Amino acid sequence: QVQLVESGGGLVQAGGSLTLSCEASGRTLSNYAMAWFRQAPGKERVFVAYMPTIGHQGLYVDSVKGRFTLTRDNAKNTVYLQMNNLKIEDTANYYCASARAGTVGGTASDYEYFGRGTQVTVSS
Repeated sequence: QVQLVESGGGLVQAGGSLTLSCEASGRTLSNYAMAWFRQAPGKERVFVAYMPTIGHQGLYVDSVKGRFTLTRDNAKNTVYLQMNNLKIEDTANYYCASARAGTVGGTASDYEYFGRGTQVTVSS
């Protein structure tokens, strides 16, 4: 059974930083594309960043580009989301996700497993 467990969320002031972690069991993450999604109160869950299986570069939506960095530690079977210069509009529950085998991971529908999320709250 695949499980993804996020941690690292919390309350931070605007301009601050947080690093989220997502540890996996039941699946070797390096064999699958991985992503981070977020869901703000009253809104749908949206794609934030992903890393395909080939290469080591994350790809990001415009709203977080230059501020967020997705990395993967294969030895720890863990992915991370480093978030810098946080803004109030980044407040959301953040979920990591693992894609279906054979998919690139570039679309939300590629993802089959999600964690329960970790809350990030950015205050003014």
